[in-house]
Amino acid sequence: MKILNCYAGIGGNRKLWEDEHEITAVELDEKIAAIYQDLFPNDTVIIGDAHQYLLEHYKEFEDGFIWASPPCPTHSILNYGLNAKGYVRYPDMILYQEIILLKTFFKGKYCIENVKSYYDPLIQPQVSGRHYYWANFNIPNLQNRIKIRDICGNNGGNKIKSSKKLLGFDLSNYDFPNKEKLLRNCVDPLIGKAILDKVLEIQECNSIKQGVLF
Repeated sequence: MKILNCYAGIGGNRKLWEDEHEITAVELDEKIAAIYQDLFPNDTVIIGDAHQYLLEHYKEFEDGFIWASPPCPTHSILNYGLNAKGYVRYPDMILYQEIILLKTFFKGKYCIENVKSYYDPLIQPQVSGRHYYWANFNIPNLQNRIKIRDICGNNGGNKIKSSKKLLGFDLSNYDFPNKEKLLRNCVDPLIGKAILDKVLEIQECNSIKQGVLF
């Protein structure tokens, strides 16, 4: 299957996908993109703006699947605390621009993932665990096996070790200033796998139906 993986990070959502797929990953940060490429050498990695790349290339993936995880900080409930401290910011509407684009024009399967927001969603999502999902298929109900406290808890130097064990990533050989943040930003690999498995299941069912018709 042809897959576009936007805002790829180091590939948390992609980790348990099979290598048989034709995957294009888009990541803005050059150092993070290099880690992704090293972890998934068979993927095509684009260093650039995932938002713009999606707009220009989404039609190339209409026989496949698009995953997007736009930046979540301006949507998360942490903004309550920041607001109280005088740090006020608008929610980033990139999220809803991408939802509207794919919902209106994209003919393939898509999933846009983000954290639960501090405001009522402008477009109703599906909810599973602590995440929102906007998709044109039913998202399987899969709770995170990884809790925020496991990665951001008060266990000192064990934080990265704990996160690495849960996510299955070993970043010890990479030179990056904030590895904990890289791990914290990962989508749980089990969630990524469950969602792609659902897409593949739908594709297989559609193929069977087409076979019966012809």
